[in-house]
Amino acid sequence: MNCFHAGKIPLYPRHLFPYHNAMLCSERTPRQRIIDMITGTRLSSYQLAQMLGIRERQVEEHLAHVVKTIARDKTRRFILDPARCQDCDFVFRDRRRLTSPSRCPQCRSESISAPRYGIDSVGRQ
Repeated sequence: MNCFHAGKIPLYPRHLFPYHNAMLCSERTPRQRIIDMITGTRLSSYQLAQMLGIRERQVEEHLAHVVKTIARDKTRRFILDPARCQDCDFVFRDRRRLTSPSRCPQCRSESISAPRYGIDSVGRQ
C-alpha cells in the first residue's frame, strides 16, 4: 500500500524521502512505520517518538515486536547500537533491553547517550 498524498500534501517517492511517507501514511501501523523509518539508518526511541507523534515508551514497546518480526525475515537484521556513558565512555554492549539505562555501572553518571536502532539488509554470500 502506497500513500501518494496525505490531504493536500503530495508525497515524494519513498526512496527519495522515506520519513515523510512513513510519517504521513495513515494506513500503516506504527510498527510498520517504525520498520520503514529505521531501515538503512539508526534512530533513537526519542527520535522515533517525535516522528510518529507517540510516547517514547510506546516506541520501546513496539520495538520489542519489531525485533521479533525482523528475526523471522532472513533478508534483514535488527541492529542495536548500544547506549554509552558520556562521562567515562562505558559502552553497554551486553545489555539486552531496548530501553536506555538509567546510570553507568562504572562511574554512576546519569549522562547516558540513548541506544540507536536500525535495520540492515543481509548481503548474499
